[in-house]
Amino acid sequence: MRKHRFIVSGGGTGGHIFPAIAIADALADRLPDSEILFVGAEGKMEMEKVPQAGYKIKGLKVTGLKRSLTWKNLLFPFKLTTSLIQARKILRNFNPEVVIGVGGYASAPTVAMASLMGIPTLIQEQNSYAGLTNKWLARRVDRICVAYEGMDVFFDAEKMVHTGNPVRKNLMNLPDKIDALEHFGLAYNKKTILVFGGSLGAKTLNQAMEGGTKEIRKSKDVQFIWQIGSFYHDAFIDCETAKLANVTPLVFIQRMDLAYACADLVICRAGALTVSELCVLGKASILVPSPNVAEDHQTANARAMVKMGAAEMITDFEAADGLIDKALAMIHGTERLEEIEKNSLALGRPDATRDIVNEILKIMK
Repeated sequence: MRKHRFIVSGGGTGGHIFPAIAIADALADRLPDSEILFVGAEGKMEMEKVPQAGYKIKGLKVTGLKRSLTWKNLLFPFKLTTSLIQARKILRNFNPEVVIGVGGYASAPTVAMASLMGIPTLIQEQNSYAGLTNKWLARRVDRICVAYEGMDVFFDAEKMVHTGNPVRKNLMNLPDKIDALEHFGLAYNKKTILVFGGSLGAKTLNQAMEGGTKEIRKSKDVQFIWQIGSFYHDAFIDCETAKLANVTPLVFIQRMDLAYACADLVICRAGALTVSELCVLGKASILVPSPNVAEDHQTANARAMVKMGAAEMITDFEAADGLIDKALAMIHGTERLEEIEKNSLALGRPDATRDIVNEILKIMK
């Protein structure tokens, strides 16, 4: 009997790669004999992360179209043509039953070519503002899985299914809070604020922590887990804030499940996966959207949460001076905190990965 075969394509950032791996894992669980191949962009993060997750990956020579005027855009048509030829060869050799695109420019040639070849296709959009690649592919695909309501402004409503975003398996059942506090050496009788900006870190969040040293020192009943990030480690690890008794500075948080379990309030960027995790876990948060992302999609994600009463938001510009004051006021406002937690949990989609796999199987020939 022929094994089921699937191609998952996309990447460039963790926001595309980790949902892709979650979908692949769920497909492998549902159809244990299936073969899954990833297609990414040469030199990008997926070429390292996907093999670490146990899957094979092939790289295309594709690059993104730069939004600023640059000579590199002159090479784009040639690289796209080369990538389409590469994608056609991969599709012919592997012969998948469905091709899944998760966003990022690597998915464009693979999904587009699959559609031309009559192979069923599905794309997953993680953000509340659709990315360029997915908007371009939308007319060509059979099914579109989205994480937010109101996405019919970008996509054909008849093709669209509201599934939510896949969330990492190890976050679905958080450890006991006491055990988590012990892991970080934290007190049981204090409120805990978790501050993180991704593996590299977020300069604005780090500056806000340093700028809030005086207020943090005075707040004896509050403790902070502060993930500085590898990029900013040298600049902040020896600052006065990092040496405060109620601050635990870390370069990287290996166990995000334990960090989330500790947290009474989370301060973070507004990437799609982070927002989805906050909702599934029912965590209160202050979102600080990064201004350095395509289409300013993090601001759209944060505003969608604020509109539903599921988070507070502060702009990147305002954060340096106002973030810590806002966080301390919020952590002491128990009723408001509980209201945000309740609204956040109501938006959570714990079965998102399962629902996406269901849609994949529906379009499978």
